[in-house]
Amino acid sequence: MTADVMGYYSFLAMVTSAVIYLVAFAAFSAEWASARNLDAGGHEPDAARESADRLRVDKYGRIGLALTCVGLLSHVAGVVLRGVAGRRAPWGNMYEFVTVSLAFAAAAMLVLAMRRGQRWLGLPTTLLLTIGQGLAVTVFYVDVAPLVPALHSVWFVVHIVAACASGAMFNLGAIASVLYLIRTRAEARGGVRGYLARVPDSRALDRFAYRVHAFAFPLWTFTIAAGSIWAEYAWGRYWGWDPKETCSLVTWVVYAAYLHARATAGWQGRPAAWLAVVGVVSFWFNFVGINLLVSGLHSYAGI
Repeated sequence: MTADVMGYYSFLAMVTSAVIYLVAFAAFSAEWASARNLDAGGHEPDAARESADRLRVDKYGRIGLALTCVGLLSHVAGVVLRGVAGRRAPWGNMYEFVTVSLAFAAAAMLVLAMRRGQRWLGLPTTLLLTIGQGLAVTVFYVDVAPLVPALHSVWFVVHIVAACASGAMFNLGAIASVLYLIRTRAEARGGVRGYLARVPDSRALDRFAYRVHAFAFPLWTFTIAAGSIWAEYAWGRYWGWDPKETCSLVTWVVYAAYLHARATAGWQGRPAAWLAVVGVVSFWFNFVGINLLVSGLHSYAGI
């Protein structure tokens, strides 16, 4: 097959994955909606009705996970075909960065949901995947093209893979932090019902968010270090305060502050969770906004 044909099938696989993620999101939405009669303790006056409700919730959740698996297979096929079409690593521009990072996020969610019982991640993660893939194939898409000279380095591969992996975990940590904020408010009001009652309690969400961020932060640190080595190879300096380099450092500082806040008694809980939300906003601004709004040595990564 020619590169154009491979590129076409790659794009078709990406669009297919976006549609499947949307259907998976609908299944997870049905799971949340069907749990509206379940209270925090799981006690219902009608035991038969409670049992039927729980079976319905589980059915929709399993359908959502199955569809997400299918969507991920199509997603990965699109990434691989993109690389084959370009005869290079498939992350040479923003479209490719976004799709690869979202594939990492989908894979991480499925592992946590299927091996660790964290199925509550399904709804918010498939929402992220649907929006992200939708933007990728409609707004960020560019035709397959050769890499610019600055990207011909093994450090390019190491740097981007680390960035995508850490970004996926930052997003899952932010999801847990947002749910923590919602859950703590519901707990304070004494109104934890429906699917929110099936989400881990606020302490468990806080621990989960911390562990995910604690895993992602060293990866992000390595991302910056690898990028500095790559910058020396490509441009003859390790650090030059390029807009993307600066924003990467800002993101690093925000997450360092989050981890420090979790270890400081006065900043645990909601303040730390809000820092995690600020961190993921900073990450996505660095990942997308800088490419679109600011010119710099990384401008090749834009649309």
